[in-house]
Amino acid sequence: MPALLTEAEFSQNLNSNFRVKLADGELKLELVEVKGYNVGPNEQGGMERFSVFFSGPGDLKLPQHVYQLAHETMGEFEIFLVPVAGDEKNYRYEAVFNYFKT
Repeated sequence: MPALLTEAEFSQNLNSNFRVKLADGELKLELVEVKGYNVGPNEQGGMERFSVFFSGPGDLKLPQHVYQLAHETMGEFEIFLVPVAGDEKNYRYEAVFNYFKT
């Protein structure tokens, strides 16, 4: 069964770990923030619009790319991650969701 990639589902799994599958192993990312967006006056309604932010180790910066993630309760899914901040301690990644609710 495919993962439910909704703001509510990610919010339920805040501060939990996700495994990123890499060619030479796995990397652990922690879901550290879920940020919803309100519909503006000139935007179409009925949309699911939010961002999720992950924190990963500072010794490996993942490039912007589509990655296969696995989570204990959400299962496996692909997600487009973009590095948005980082230093020697950790890197922060963002994934943006914007789609029609079913």
